[in-house]
Amino acid sequence: PVNESKYGSGSLRTPNDRIARPMAYVIAEPCIDTKDNSCVEVCPVDCIHPTPDEPDYDQVTQLYIDPEECIDCDACVEACPVDACFAEDQLPDEWQQYIQINADYYKQAS
Repeated sequence: PVNESKYGSGSLRTPNDRIARPMAYVIAEPCIDTKDNSCVEVCPVDCIHPTPDEPDYDQVTQLYIDPEECIDCDACVEACPVDACFAEDQLPDEWQQYIQINADYYKQAS
């Protein structure tokens, strides 16, 4: 038998472990006041919010990636014209606080 972890092949994350696990991908400072939406258009699981159709779109200064919905596909990184999307482990040091900023957006939304 294949020796897989108790969470399946390769995944370090489990459903419902929002607090325990790290963010997968993070949107950082270059998105502020840009909100280009290219990332929203390419995301296969619609995990980037708010979209222009959502009521709080005009109230926020940037977009956010939902850590529970993100599938680590990297599509947003390629699509972002201002290089604001990062895999968490590639986030520049000066933007580390955006891990918490992204997570907090979804904590208040739920």
